[in-house]
Amino acid sequence: MKDSILNYDFELPPELIAQRPVAGRDASRLLLVERGSGALADARFTDLPGLLRAGDLLVVNNTRVLAARFLGRKLNSDIRAEVLLHSPGADDTWQALVRPSRRFQPGDKFVAGARDEILISVDERTGDGSRWVSLRDPATWEEAMRLAGHVPLPPYIDRPADERDSTEYQTLFADPRGAVAAPTAGLHFSRRVLDEIAALGVNRAELTLHVGIGTFQPMREDDPDKHPMHSESFYLPAAVRRAVDETRAAGGRVVAVGTTSTRALESLSEEEWDSPDDHTGDTRLFIRPPYDFKRVDALLTNFHLPRSTLLMLVSAFAGREKMLAAYRHAVADAYRFYSYGDAMLIMNGIVGAGGGG
Repeated sequence: MKDSILNYDFELPPELIAQRPVAGRDASRLLLVERGSGALADARFTDLPGLLRAGDLLVVNNTRVLAARFLGRKLNSDIRAEVLLHSPGADDTWQALVRPSRRFQPGDKFVAGARDEILISVDERTGDGSRWVSLRDPATWEEAMRLAGHVPLPPYIDRPADERDSTEYQTLFADPRGAVAAPTAGLHFSRRVLDEIAALGVNRAELTLHVGIGTFQPMREDDPDKHPMHSESFYLPAAVRRAVDETRAAGGRVVAVGTTSTRALESLSEEEWDSPDDHTGDTRLFIRPPYDFKRVDALLTNFHLPRSTLLMLVSAFAGREKMLAAYRHAVADAYRFYSYGDAMLIMNGIVGAGGGG
């Protein structure tokens, strides 16, 4: 039977879409899903250290979200507009979503900032409906973002970004800049939880996948085979790959924090994985049932959009029926959904075996 995105649909009351994180990074709830049986248990994120054991490896995505959204107007007009950078190009250009795009001809200028100190040239269209843009003032994009950039919150957060989002929409381990959306499973980690995990003898490894705007791209085709998967750049050090191999060889579990970490770990061929060199590249990997996971034993993730590639990924990991049952439970029990919502841990041996069940 051919797969369809309709097989990954669920009903979600709008009031369950989190507009803010709970107070305190680790105060969210944690739904435990037994990977094999689909058994469920309700827990708190602060229970996570007790669900791990010495020798496990936590793999996190350390990308930092750019202040990539500019709100302003078309130069010499009163046309309100916005520019959202999403993919870097050559010679310091970016691909960007420009709204309203139809009001800008190639070469028209966009201004932003309290004193119109940001001047951006809106140039040619790209194949996907974006525009190439280039910075005319100030000298660097970094300075422009510092002066007038906003965190690009997801479209389902129905409010403008504010100062709180500049810290709450970043993980504690965020470092290299480049993402336009947060690796949200990592947002739950507080310093206390990270210290407790380290004290248990659980190791942590960091990779980088710069989350792109395509993570929110809806699947418009009923047939998943026809969905054009977005590309995201990633960096996977050889030391992380060795840590994964050593962990599994010693009987430990590789716990991927988020779908972005999962995609990075699963994107390399065996030859690339065994290379002694650090790996930098792009991935369009579309993980969906059926899929044989090669390097991930457990997955910590947030709750995802219906009919989305990310819901298909977690369904590939745990099974579609088990995942939809978990989502129905989460809805019935008023879990908070999406980027600022609660979390889910999918792993064997955590429900009905001394771990939260």
